[in-house]
Amino acid sequence: MTSTHAFWLAGRQATGDETLDVTSSWDGRLVGTVSVPTDAQVEEAVAAAYAARDEFAATPAHVRAAALDHVAKRLIERTEEIGRLISAENGKPIKWARGEVGRAASVFRWAAEEARRFNGGEAQRLDTDGGGEGRLALVRRFPRGVVLGIAPFNFPLNLCAHKVAPAIAAGAPIILKPAPATPLSGLVIGELLAETDLPAGSWSILPVANDKMPALVQDERLPVISFTGSEKVGYAIMDSVPRKHCTLELGGNGAAVVLGDFASDADLDWAANRIATFSNYQAGQSCISVQRVIADASVYDRLLPRIVAAVEAQVTGDPNDDKTDVGPLVSEDAAKRVESWVKEAVEAGAALLTGGDRDGASYAPTVLTDLPADVTLAREEVFGPVLSVQKVDGEAEAFAAVNDSKYGLQAGVFTHDLQAAFRAHRALEVGGVVIGDVPSYRADQMPYGGAKQSGVGREGVRSAMEDYTYERVLVLTGLAL
Repeated sequence: MTSTHAFWLAGRQATGDETLDVTSSWDGRLVGTVSVPTDAQVEEAVAAAYAARDEFAATPAHVRAAALDHVAKRLIERTEEIGRLISAENGKPIKWARGEVGRAASVFRWAAEEARRFNGGEAQRLDTDGGGEGRLALVRRFPRGVVLGIAPFNFPLNLCAHKVAPAIAAGAPIILKPAPATPLSGLVIGELLAETDLPAGSWSILPVANDKMPALVQDERLPVISFTGSEKVGYAIMDSVPRKHCTLELGGNGAAVVLGDFASDADLDWAANRIATFSNYQAGQSCISVQRVIADASVYDRLLPRIVAAVEAQVTGDPNDDKTDVGPLVSEDAAKRVESWVKEAVEAGAALLTGGDRDGASYAPTVLTDLPADVTLAREEVFGPVLSVQKVDGEAEAFAAVNDSKYGLQAGVFTHDLQAAFRAHRALEVGGVVIGDVPSYRADQMPYGGAKQSGVGREGVRSAMEDYTYERVLVLTGLAL
């Protein structure tokens, strides 16, 4: 019998009147049962966070840093256990799940370091004009207030870490809502935070049903919203609360460009293998997975068969097996949606080179060419193990093809030309450009976010802390400068 997992209300365990079953998309087994908070318990958590905001903002940096260091240490100690949990509730192959635990630990470690050095303040002398003689300004950052963090299913531990760790580091209370499909990994963070000395009310982790979220989003006591998820939901949240500070990470349809100078056999083998791996590594369920390959005509004919072969070499199957590269999607409905998009593209004239088959929640790694510009796969984020390959003539056409999208999260450019790298950085309308590799690289401390409809604001520990805070100026008068 699987026991019911409590949630975390103002730093303590609590249970509600209803429960949520979490099942494996691989074999349908029950992974865990989670208690769901009542409306009254949600109100209690919000009230506690609001009441704690001044105390928490004034908490010494060493206290917050020690708590964050503790979580980082405990995540590493429990890597295998937590990795198995991620794999079970998400369907992610265990080798990728272990990597996610390591990344989450890194997020908390970076947050501990930033907590120690953030908000030291910047001094500005004001006697640059006559009216400022004897005056000095000290600019410091202070929390905007309680953060509402809303995390998705695809990285159920690490993207929860990206909400919680920066908030604690900045001294901002946080209420975390993990995804309903994958709440167990987020609740583990609560287990570890409960082992620390953080003030009661400074954090809660509430597996609230999606249909209960509008009231929470609208609550004036929660002035900051950090959301990672779909474009439709993200912009609906922002439109509904125009006076709140919103950070939205909304995904993309990542492009990998292979320029003509990247032409040796070793170059093309590297590009093909990286593209194959990172179009499929989370069953394609990553905002920066490779969805589009844009290859110069001079290398296209040699690259394409390499990509197909590398995709076909991906090991699919049981996510519990260390050899598995590609597991199931998060649900059968998700796989059916991917299947319908591929079918639409093929019926419109796209060429299916490999894949295209669904088995329950699993979808075979798929490669298409000749993708019509007006089909859904060409316009939207597939969030599945599907990529298309496009031939272009030269760098300018390649960069234009990348920008021919409503999204702009990250792009990868395979080139050895340093000047081309700088031209890509200037030309590509994305939040990040990765040279010599796929767009799927993210260091958790770097600014991360997109342009156009890929979102607003930036994640990454320091960037998120800046989003959660605002500048306040202190002017000192009568000084002998």
